[in-house]
Amino acid sequence: MNPKDLHDLLSRLQRGEAAIDAVHADLLDRLRAQPYEDLGFARVDHHRSARKGFPEVVFGEGKTPSQVAAIAGRIVAHGQTLLITRTDAEAFAAVRQTVPDAVFHEQARIIERRAGEIARGTGTILVAVAGTSDLPVAEEAAMTAEVMNNPVDRLFDVGVAGLHRLLSARDRLEAARVVIVVAGMEGALPSVVGGLVRAPVIAVPTSVGYGASFGGVAALLGMLNSCAPGVAVVNLDHGFGAACIASQINHL
Repeated sequence: MNPKDLHDLLSRLQRGEAAIDAVHADLLDRLRAQPYEDLGFARVDHHRSARKGFPEVVFGEGKTPSQVAAIAGRIVAHGQTLLITRTDAEAFAAVRQTVPDAVFHEQARIIERRAGEIARGTGTILVAVAGTSDLPVAEEAAMTAEVMNNPVDRLFDVGVAGLHRLLSARDRLEAARVVIVVAGMEGALPSVVGGLVRAPVIAVPTSVGYGASFGGVAALLGMLNSCAPGVAVVNLDHGFGAACIASQINHL
């Protein structure tokens, strides 16, 4: 069950294209259906889209390829968009046995198949990335935002070591409705961006850096202590989480 299906059903009734008894029976069938499907090892939440505006997302890490494929097959069977994060080529091979038209984005580590039931976001989400080493996390954010049906702009390699690179794209920064900033090392880029734009900034610290970066903790603490107003921070390497927040803002 997803909002688009319910809206279409009620619109048919309003236009007189369906009898009220038929619509009533259809609605009862949908609402009677168990809100989740028990696969034994997982309970797939088919009502997530009706509650949150996007179907359940599968976290692939730690699951076997067959488990990922089984969950993917049930999501697609219910006419919903499929999004699997933190996955690999082996899981993709298994998923394609049940979802032949699924797509694997290797750098983002994402498998997806879009069903077209998600409303379009109203503005652009810009993903600004400090360095090339941060690209896997940035691509997870960008691809997630795209699958959630948002226009996405990518601005790569604009870290503070060469600030002129960022300033030369100021028009793109100012045009965005939400800015996701991905950075490792000292994590300074979100503060700089936050001081330039009116849009909300979602900072993503990455685990990229030398020893004293403590696996990204230095970047995380730097972002949490940002002096720029309007900067929020997600967990280390959490491109998916940043994209979810950005998409929710962009769909308001």
